[in-house]
Amino acid sequence: MRQNNSIRVMAAASLLAAGLATHPALAARGADGDVRILFWQAVSNLNPYLSGGSKDVYAASIVLEPLAGFNEQGKVFPRLAAEVPTVQNGGIARDMTSITWKLKPGLTWSDGGDVTADDVVFTWKYCMAPGGGCAQAAKFDGVKSVEAIDRLTVKVSFAAPKPYPYSAFVGQLSPIIQQSQFKDCLGEKAPQCTEANFKPHGTGPFMVRDFKANDAVLFDANPRYRDPDKPNFASVTLKGGGDAMSAARAVLETGEYDFAWNTVVEPEISDAMLKAGKGTLTSAFSSTVERIHLNPYAVDAALGPKRSTKEAGPHPILSDPKVRRALALAIDRDTIVQAGYGTAGQPTCNIVPAPDIFASDAKIWCGNQDLASANALLDEAGWKQGSDGVREKDGRKLSLLFLTTTNSVRQGTQVLVKDMWSQIGVQTELRNVSASVFFGGDPASPDTYQKFYADAEMYASGFESTDPEKFMAGFTCDKIPNPANNWQGENISRYCNPAYDKMLTELRQTPGIDRRAALVRTLNDMIVNDGLVIPLVNRGEPSAISNQLKGAKLNPWDSQLWNIADWSRSK
Repeated sequence: MRQNNSIRVMAAASLLAAGLATHPALAARGADGDVRILFWQAVSNLNPYLSGGSKDVYAASIVLEPLAGFNEQGKVFPRLAAEVPTVQNGGIARDMTSITWKLKPGLTWSDGGDVTADDVVFTWKYCMAPGGGCAQAAKFDGVKSVEAIDRLTVKVSFAAPKPYPYSAFVGQLSPIIQQSQFKDCLGEKAPQCTEANFKPHGTGPFMVRDFKANDAVLFDANPRYRDPDKPNFASVTLKGGGDAMSAARAVLETGEYDFAWNTVVEPEISDAMLKAGKGTLTSAFSSTVERIHLNPYAVDAALGPKRSTKEAGPHPILSDPKVRRALALAIDRDTIVQAGYGTAGQPTCNIVPAPDIFASDAKIWCGNQDLASANALLDEAGWKQGSDGVREKDGRKLSLLFLTTTNSVRQGTQVLVKDMWSQIGVQTELRNVSASVFFGGDPASPDTYQKFYADAEMYASGFESTDPEKFMAGFTCDKIPNPANNWQGENISRYCNPAYDKMLTELRQTPGIDRRAALVRTLNDMIVNDGLVIPLVNRGEPSAISNQLKGAKLNPWDSQLWNIADWSRSK
């Protein structure tokens, strides 16, 4: 058992330093020592408004909290709020133009300051500040104003009736940040506030002790956490680096860690690890889709700052919808799932695969590999077979740079897709970069998924709510990453369709689950039929959990660390 005497001594020291062990009412807090978590995609930021990557959002959720969150069933439950507003309890206006939240009384930040409605108002202003490039701007779509009614009451008003108002300040993508800590970090100054971004004051069960970007984050139990008996652990060690295979092994075989997130490994490898009997591998299925994005804009390095933007002009190959459709038809999703995911993956042609009512059944054309149709489309588009088997047109080869993160399953999928595309005359160069860089959101890095300095790139994402409205808002024209928004836009595919934007506005104003679901299915079909996004796999979000760790409930709709305050170690 890893929790030896030295660790117990360190845990006790941590408790004493936090002023917890001497208080009899707090005797249970921290009794289980240190919990060790492994994210092979290392954390690069603890401010979700500057990075939409799951690794950063999940790590931040240990410290920062929203007004309400989503539990493992996808139901909204209060966090900092006293209750979830509804029409019935008077929290939601009957005309659906506003929602009013009441904070729990007596909440304090980890530095001792009071949590007030002003902090909620400031969080909105922070995200909306010009030049800030807020990564979660879609969370506040349709919000007209946020105002403090009194010290513990905040009213969110919408520009038009909002039938599903649980977006702003709900879920770990839009937690509340402390006004006094971030007040000088608005707009273009946001990325420069390193101390605040790396060590935010929070209301969660833990607070940051030490932060090393792209390496490790150390947390201590928050002595001001509102539940005097929690958390059960005195500290958290969140280590980053390595790969999915080594992360899974560190829990399932060696027992060095208690929890490892995103352990996507080939089925035969995970089966062998599980035989050690030290842990389990569990997947939470929801809306996460592994997909390929095709860039509609030119990406030649000679274009300088215009690269991968509308100003660069159309992509010389991928701006043709026939080429995009051919690339999608050439892919055998069943083979990809069998080779890389096993029971942790399901083939899909939808960008919204769940909940079931929102999943379109109209994507019959891409359900099966169809090389004949793919080749015919490229013939129609004027791409002729060359002597080397690679198609050519106007002196240009049909050659693509395909980028993804360094991960054995993703790289294996790359190899499979390269072979499938070669069967229709496409030449593919494969490249991978560290996930901590790819998802890091650093506006100075050329290798982020937002910059998209490649012809094609692959990654997975989904939405944390059971209603896809916010997710669908990430495909509107104004969400395209570019230098003006510090490359923080959510529309990675650069999809821009005025008809789509108009229908999204209709979705925002439409009540009733059946009517909303019909609109979401149509929006999904618009995206997939356009071809800039090629869905591949509805991916379960797998995590490796030690048999000694209790209470870790995987949550497909929110942070995987959403209930870390309840985690404990078996005695």
